[in-house]
Amino acid sequence: MDNQLNSKFWKVLCWNVHGINSEKKWDSIRDKITESNCDILCIQETKRENFDAPFIKKLCSNSFDSFEFLPSTGASGGIITIWKLHIFHGHLVFSDGFSLTVEFTSKHNYSTWVLTNIYAPCTSSGKQVFLHWLRNIQMPDVIDWLLAGDFNLIRKPENRNKMGGDISEMLQFNDALSAFGVVELPLYGKKYTWTNK
Repeated sequence: MDNQLNSKFWKVLCWNVHGINSEKKWDSIRDKITESNCDILCIQETKRENFDAPFIKKLCSNSFDSFEFLPSTGASGGIITIWKLHIFHGHLVFSDGFSLTVEFTSKHNYSTWVLTNIYAPCTSSGKQVFLHWLRNIQMPDVIDWLLAGDFNLIRKPENRNKMGGDISEMLQFNDALSAFGVVELPLYGKKYTWTNK
């Protein structure tokens, strides 16, 4: 049987929500989940210290029933990755101050891949610590790996909605990504990845 016949494409929704504690935001998030028809949800900057199954049911449809999270520190940060258990078996590989990495195994074809959900610092000193961390990740070439999230860095000046940007940070970010041999997925429909919703 042709491998292409066994393959399946997964939809991953990645979103910095700037806080998830307001019920008004829950409706917007739920609407976007439904609209995207995603299988996995990566949220950054949750500003929430704890998650449980009842909260996930309020936030997502009932088909999302598994998750891993990194709590916020006070009123900042926080990451959560949520997925549909009937589609994937997932387990936490590692987490730290910047990221949450889950290995997924498809219940469709038993293929395995790794997803790293990232929320990087926005201060200059924090970005340097993050870039050092990013350059030192050891991920074998044979593993299918997706990095998603809010890196708080850009790859080129055109990624900004106004002139400027730190060229040194851009070069360091590009060097770190080049070392992995990762490919940037194109963005369709919008010029920038941020939104006011």
